[in-house]
Amino acid sequence: MRSAKNKHYIFRPNSEKKDHQAKPIYQIRSSSHGSDGSRRKTGGKGQLVDILNYINFQGSTIVANFKHKKFNRSITRHLRTRPCHGSRLDCLWANRTGIDQILKFYQFQNLLITDENMLLLVIPELIGINKDDISFKLPEKYTEISKRKVKRQACTGIDVQMAQESSIYSGKLVEFSPLTFRVEVSATPPQNFLWINPESKVNLILSSANENLFSGECKILRQTSGSKTRTYILEAVKHQVHVFRPTEHRSARIKLVPSPDIIFKHPFTGEMISRKIVDVSGSGFAVEEAEESSVLLPGMVIPELDLCFAGDFRLKCMAQILYRKHIENDDGNLVKCGIAILDMNLRDHMKLMAILNQAENKNSYIDNKVNIDALWKLFFKTRLINPEKYKSMQVGKEKIKASYKKLYDSNLDLARHFIYQTNGTIKGHTAMLRFYEKSWLIHHEAAGSPIVRARLGALSQVARFVCDSHRFSSIHMDYIMNYFSPENKLSNLVFRGTARSINDPTRCSLDSFAYFHYKRSGFNELPLSEPWRLIKTTPQDLAELEDFYNFESKGLMTKALDLSEKMAGCQDLSKEYQKLGLKRGQYLLSLKKHDSLKAVILVNISDIGLNISDLTSCIKVFVLDQEYLPQRILYSMLYKVLVKIKRSEIPVLLFPTTYATEQAIPIESYYYLWILKAQHSDQFFNYINWLTTPKSEA
Repeated sequence: MRSAKNKHYIFRPNSEKKDHQAKPIYQIRSSSHGSDGSRRKTGGKGQLVDILNYINFQGSTIVANFKHKKFNRSITRHLRTRPCHGSRLDCLWANRTGIDQILKFYQFQNLLITDENMLLLVIPELIGINKDDISFKLPEKYTEISKRKVKRQACTGIDVQMAQESSIYSGKLVEFSPLTFRVEVSATPPQNFLWINPESKVNLILSSANENLFSGECKILRQTSGSKTRTYILEAVKHQVHVFRPTEHRSARIKLVPSPDIIFKHPFTGEMISRKIVDVSGSGFAVEEAEESSVLLPGMVIPELDLCFAGDFRLKCMAQILYRKHIENDDGNLVKCGIAILDMNLRDHMKLMAILNQAENKNSYIDNKVNIDALWKLFFKTRLINPEKYKSMQVGKEKIKASYKKLYDSNLDLARHFIYQTNGTIKGHTAMLRFYEKSWLIHHEAAGSPIVRARLGALSQVARFVCDSHRFSSIHMDYIMNYFSPENKLSNLVFRGTARSINDPTRCSLDSFAYFHYKRSGFNELPLSEPWRLIKTTPQDLAELEDFYNFESKGLMTKALDLSEKMAGCQDLSKEYQKLGLKRGQYLLSLKKHDSLKAVILVNISDIGLNISDLTSCIKVFVLDQEYLPQRILYSMLYKVLVKIKRSEIPVLLFPTTYATEQAIPIESYYYLWILKAQHSDQFFNYINWLTTPKSEA
């Protein structure tokens, strides 16, 4: 009589290679023929036939256990099933290596069949066995002998690199669950598996088509024996990963109604997965899934994922699983998974941000279709365009209108606009423009009544957009900039206040420029003569400028304005503007006496009115040697530049401002240039929130 507690060893074959001494990865105890049997779930033959036919349809295998006729030794072989229509089950050997020994020395014991996360024990009657196939008569019942907490998923085409110390082993990912990996790796001489210490952790990298899908530290739970190939069961050490630098500000999570779904092709299994989103922000989202069928592994990268809204409206992104947490509820065990957006098409991200802004504040709009006439009216009404500015704009006003139509109607990747609007009336407006390779300019701030609430409302949108967007490589946002006048009280409160609050010029800097208009005239037509020369700036000149600036300021300006050595000669952004039918030119010149560098000149040329104050079409002069650069030489240099760019006049910004004072240069006004390193934008957002939070009375 059979024992009530027979041990059934479940082997995981090593590519079906002959290895009679293989160590089982795990074992379970079956009690199908004893007092415990009543507590096991059983199923009928009809259900079993359906399960076997599904396995055949999927191209999967079942496991056959064999026991040696003389010795206490067991082995397993994988079988491929044929379509099953009644009591007979015909199977083919998945791999015929070692079949002769099985036929001669081993006796069939039972079948083990995986159904979802359950393991089924089937004890059929053996009908026939030969080198090609094996046939059975199915029993009337089968028994569930094990149920995994989490279903394991079969994987194909996933390359493995498993490293410990200086040894790296290559192989394939066979199975995975959100808890464990099953990998099969090979040892290439002089490597051997004795080099792997099972008590120490290993580093695992999973990839497909040269695309990394997971990397992390794992501990070894179990392993098979074998000199050339081994199977390892690994468990990831970390159940939460940090993709980005921790910040003070966490993006607001919004629960949308109806809630969108995520749909993606699982990178390990190739199966299409759909999950309901619990909450979403501009930088990520959270989903829930049943624990036993969960497939989201912390650290796993999803190369392409769709956010699907009602009406099949979809946004695509690249994402990574950050964490997996258990949730107890009435429907059973659930896990909540946090997912970070790694990268996203700029227009798709703009649409997502627009949805979230509307969900949180019905008066907030991002890149919506704007009534351009209403916007121009706001600019004049709020004196963003004052009489003096309009005088300089009036001649080219038709070109300016055409440029603004492109910026506001075409959803360009280079520009964003933020509107605070009530009852169809624009109350606040702020725009952003990518004008340097890695820098975006905040400009065109205008607000009606109530001016503080409207303007801070628009700036709060900007700060949130920067917090949620700057991590995406496609947006090229390392720095945020803004020019403002010291006389503008609200700008001083917001931007100068932020710089003071952060109190670190390597994170947020503030530099002052002296501003005036230069016009060509007979007075300043004196040519530059030896020993003065105006030549193309060299990388060595930029290195000298950076040293000078770090001595003067220690801020961010040279990096943000593309004045560092590594950015010398880069014209990528200008080409992008050109593709969109817009103008953006940048030229660097050096003013030298003999071989001594006296000043570096940054010439920016853009469409007229791209920036209303023309700060995107101006000359910046960085004077390195204030004592030995006379006013006359400065004017002669400016005249020569205007001749080169075919302009009769242009705004000029001088740095440092003390040079203008010392040389008695007539100045119209001063401008601050505020620059924020985007990775610290959470501090900007927190400061604006502090400004907008009602203060309790003392």
